[in-house]
Amino acid sequence: MKRLDFLRDAFREMDSRTRLRWGIGIALILLLAIAYTTASGAISGLSRKRVGREADLMELMLLKQRYLNLKKESERLANRLATVKADDSPGRVMEEAGFKGKPVQIRPLKGEEHGGLQEELAEVKIDGLSANELVNLLHRLEKGSKPVILKKLLVKTRFDDPAKLDVTLTVALIKAVQTEKR
Repeated sequence: MKRLDFLRDAFREMDSRTRLRWGIGIALILLLAIAYTTASGAISGLSRKRVGREADLMELMLLKQRYLNLKKESERLANRLATVKADDSPGRVMEEAGFKGKPVQIRPLKGEEHGGLQEELAEVKIDGLSANELVNLLHRLEKGSKPVILKKLLVKTRFDDPAKLDVTLTVALIKAVQTEKR
């Protein structure tokens, strides 16, 4: 309290001009403090906005990359669909996959239609495949020029030769539904 009383007495003893100057100085210091806190709050608010927008931008970049990947896959599927002719069948696709000399049985099954696409199904039985030949077959079906879906795969080893496999697969060839012209 003594210090506060001392300051009050010193302020009263000053002449009016000096008192006015001190008052203006103190007011300027208070204005600068108010301006600094206001600017500091605005800067921290802008900084929070920037961090939020950077996070949104990173999320949008990830979404853009996913979109581009999906678009590429869609175009790839559209190109594969364009290569399918009206007389193509799952049996022909399996023949193109090329297993000459292996006993192959192809039995057509009833297909389904899904949203403008027709699935032609066939059950294919191949006897005496090695594991490497099976992997090659699956790779050719997946990466081939025709859009093929492997619905079911059953692999059995032979009792007399465990290195040979008997494979039964259900293959679906995807075709665009042909609309009738009138």
